[in-house]
Parts: sequence; structure tokens; C-alpha cells
Amino acid sequence: MSSLSASETVETVETAESVQTPAPAAIAEKPLESPPAIKVEDLHLYYRTKAEANPTLKAALIRKVKRQKVEQKVIKAVQGVSFEVPHGTVLGVIGHNGAGKSTLLRALSGILPPTQGRVEVRGRVSTLLALGVGFNQNLTGRENIVLGGLAQGWSKDQIREKENSIIDFADLDTLSEGAIDRPMKTYSSGMYARVAFAVGVHMDPDILLVDEALSAGDARFKERATEKMLELCENARTIVLVSHGLETVRHMSNHCIWMDHGNLVQSGDPDEVIDNYIEKQHKDREEADRKKAAAEAKEAREDEALAAKAEKTKEALQKVIGEDV
Repeated sequence: MSSLSASETVETVETAESVQTPAPAAIAEKPLESPPAIKVEDLHLYYRTKAEANPTLKAALIRKVKRQKVEQKVIKAVQGVSFEVPHGTVLGVIGHNGAGKSTLLRALSGILPPTQGRVEVRGRVSTLLALGVGFNQNLTGRENIVLGGLAQGWSKDQIREKENSIIDFADLDTLSEGAIDRPMKTYSSGMYARVAFAVGVHMDPDILLVDEALSAGDARFKERATEKMLELCENARTIVLVSHGLETVRHMSNHCIWMDHGNLVQSGDPDEVIDNYIEKQHKDREEADRKKAAAEAKEAREDEALAAKAEKTKEALQKVIGEDV
């Protein structure tokens, strides 16, 4: 039921009669905007941690006897972030350590629930948040491929179809012959990276979330990984790439956001956002250098003052006792 008044209702009816209704064909021809692959609205993510400088058993017992509570500190990892990612977009996410990039990605993957706000993700998601996470080190590389596929919801038939492609892409034999059938606890970090990345990108995801995955492995692997990512981009897949490699983000992304202390500073063209980020980093570094130089100069002046005071004290003592101290 509408809550319009009688006069408002009449006006609405008259307006509707005065406007010609388009033919059904015209309505059918009007393109409909598809919803974005990712939509984030006013996202807040907070952590609670105990603010205890030196946690010990003795301190815990004293608190219990005195019925004291440990003060909790709230860490605001993401604060009021909103953006949309259309299908087929490669979104780069940049920012300094602790800016909230990885936390944001974990929220998009569904690992972390929002403290406040809303996250909508439409499509099949594959995550590369930390290469090798979820693998069983006691199992072989081949067995972990199966494990990873099952964890992502593949059927055994789908895993068998993709297994050889994953093994070929990982190409562990170039590092150590027969490595794919050895326990992963014998693998180097680069071998881990190859298997994890190969499993992630062969899922045929609609949305791929990548956190620093391209920074692991040797130069040859990085080149192959970049080529695979570009292939996914060409196939109109949606990719969210978190990286400190600014040139990688500049080269691969068609949109970029800059995070700083949990806040969204800028969103737009990758070249513009990255250039502004680099300029801000330079200014922050210059300011830090100035503060450091000022602190060192102050400390030097204080040392000189103490030395002068000590010299005067020594002279006064010499006059009193009439001999060198």
C-alpha cells in the first residue's frame, strides 16, 4: 500500500496518463546494467586485542586475586570503505604495511565477517591470500592438488581433468625431478609457490583474489605467473590484486585503490593513484628524515650542555680542594 495523500495520488495518475507508454519492443531493447562483481558498502573491520605489556602467569594471578580486568584495545583495520568492482575489472590495491589491504581481501573472500557494513561478491571465487596455506606438509604435491581441489568444491572427475595441467604449470621437475610425488615438507618456498599458484589459477574462477602471490618464486615462475594472470584478464575475469610491486599493479590493473591506515585515500586510474602514492611516500620519508635530524641535533645539544656542566663542576671542585680531581 502506498502512503501517498489523495492529492499526490491524483497527480501521479495524471502524469502517468500524459506520458506515452513505450512499446514492448523498445523496453526489450533497452540494455540492463549488470550488477558489479564486488560491491563494498561502508565496510568496517575491527580487531580486539589485550593491551598487556608483559603477560605473565604472576600478573594473571595478581589480576585474578584483585579481580582486575585486562584492558582491551580495539584495532580499526578497515574504516568506512566503499567501492564497486565491475565484471572484467583488474583492481589493484596498494598501500604501506598495515594499511588494511590484506584484511580487506580477507573480507572479500568471506574469511573475515564485517564488523559493520556490507560486502557482496557475485561469482565463483578463488583466493591466493597466502601461498601454501591449507596444504598438508606430510602429503605429496600431487595429493595436495587433490586436497586443494576438494577444498574448492571440485569433483574428483574435475580434479583428474585438471591435474596434469596443474602439474605442467607448476613444472617442479625443473627444480627437482620427481618432486611432485614427494612430501611438501621437503619443498622450498619457491616450490610451494608454484603448486599453490597453479592450483589457484586453474580453478577457472569468476573472481580471483591475489595477495602478494606474484612476489614469491624465482624470475622464471614470476614471468609465467604474470602471463597466466594476463590471460585471465583477457578472458574478462575479475581480479583483485594486492601488491607492493607498484609496477606490477600499474601494468596489470585497469583500476586502482590506495589504502592508508584502514581508510580509502584514492580510487581511480592506476597511473594517477600510484604516482600520488609514490609522491606521498617521498614526502613522508622526507618528513621522517627531518624529524630524525632534529632529534639527533637536540640530543647533541643536550650532550654538549651536560659536558659543559660537568666541566664547570670539575673547576669548582678544583678551587675548593686546591688540587686536580
